[in-house]
Amino acid sequence: MVNNYASINLTKLDVLDDLDEIKLGVAYSINGQRLLPGEMPSTLEDLGRVQVIYESMPGWKTSISHCRSFEELPIEAQHYVTRIEELSGTSVSWIGVGVGREDMAVKGFTPEFRTH
Repeated sequence: MVNNYASINLTKLDVLDDLDEIKLGVAYSINGQRLLPGEMPSTLEDLGRVQVIYESMPGWKTSISHCRSFEELPIEAQHYVTRIEELSGTSVSWIGVGVGREDMAVKGFTPEFRTH
């Protein structure tokens, strides 16, 4: 769980539409030693040597702007969202799939959009 939140929202997932591969930062290391979750170096010098550890995932290479539910997302996008949930220990409820405020795919409940 992240900061005691029951769920998080992912924004701008649509900007990844054209990528063949998506690199997801999953941890940090310093001098080859993986840092524990939440652990940070105590000096600016050490902070400058921190390296990101990535996992690579396949991209979906198609527009997701029409998707309004998790199930409508391409399977690769679903795997990406699921991996973020696994890494964060927190559910994803809303997924931004376009430029408009209403361009959201939902996961786990039915939204009510109000336009007034």
